[in-house]
Amino acid sequence: MRTSAKFLIIRFSSIGDIVLTTPLVRCLKEQFDGDAEIHYLTKTSFFPILENNPNINKLHGITGSTNEVIEQLLEEDFDFVIDLHHNLRSLRVKRKLKLVDFSFNKLNWEKWLMVNFKKNRLPATHIVDRYLETVNSWGIKNDQKGLDYFLNEESTNAASEFSDGDFIALTVGGGFATKTMPVERMIELIKLLPIKVVLMGGQEDVEKASLIEKEVADKVINACGKYSLNQSAAIIKKASVVIAHDTGLMHIASAFSKPIISIWGNTIPAFGMYPYMPQDSEKSVIVEVADLSCRPCSKLGYDKCPKKHFKCMNEIDLDLIVRKAKQFLD
Repeated sequence: MRTSAKFLIIRFSSIGDIVLTTPLVRCLKEQFDGDAEIHYLTKTSFFPILENNPNINKLHGITGSTNEVIEQLLEEDFDFVIDLHHNLRSLRVKRKLKLVDFSFNKLNWEKWLMVNFKKNRLPATHIVDRYLETVNSWGIKNDQKGLDYFLNEESTNAASEFSDGDFIALTVGGGFATKTMPVERMIELIKLLPIKVVLMGGQEDVEKASLIEKEVADKVINACGKYSLNQSAAIIKKASVVIAHDTGLMHIASAFSKPIISIWGNTIPAFGMYPYMPQDSEKSVIVEVADLSCRPCSKLGYDKCPKKHFKCMNEIDLDLIVRKAKQFLD
């Protein structure tokens, strides 16, 4: 039996990917045979996601290069590195630390086959379980408790103007244009929904949200760009239903076990990053145009549809979304 061990977990970005690592953090902390001291290396801009997590002893951050933090990491005298990013940047960290490391399999080859030849060699396994495979040497098992997202009092208070259960949260953005419905379709959807809709997103979504608000001002509250990430998470926590594109706020909603209707465009749930709620799987509904021969066209996304028709979003069944939203509301 080990009395203690010091772990460095690496995941630089982004919001959703980091939230999806929280079951590993929790299970390692609770199940390790001894005292597990857990440090986490990420970009400093993503500290808010983890800063209130009681399972993490210390955060280490970079703004650009890993050189910023190498000396600090060397002084920590870690025992093991758990690399959940597995790219050149994390490789540089591992080479400098010269420790036993355990690296996440990103399935790049399988994703490439799926995107370019539509040959599905992807395992029917959520990315959370694939993350956890990196720590199975210590007998760590998935506790099936889902994702974690911890809010402080300040963030919760900032959302006090929103009443619990009185609105549907709609995520406006999604990182890439081909991962989100066009503005016109979102306006059409909002007109069909039975209760007030709160538009959720960051500064990058302000212009799009403003266009929506202009057309359906009586149906929406525009929260895009007006709240911090944790304040936005606190608003999500109060929603009756969350309608989300494949984006970080979708995973934050999963952490709060909110009823989620996830909308998929050029990416696919088979990549393993659909809403993760093993304790409440009936609360998640996936909406997609499943029979398109051009889909997925990318494992990430594009600024515009490569085929120019954008059928993966233009043909999304809005009536299905509305029916599911009403079922959740009931």
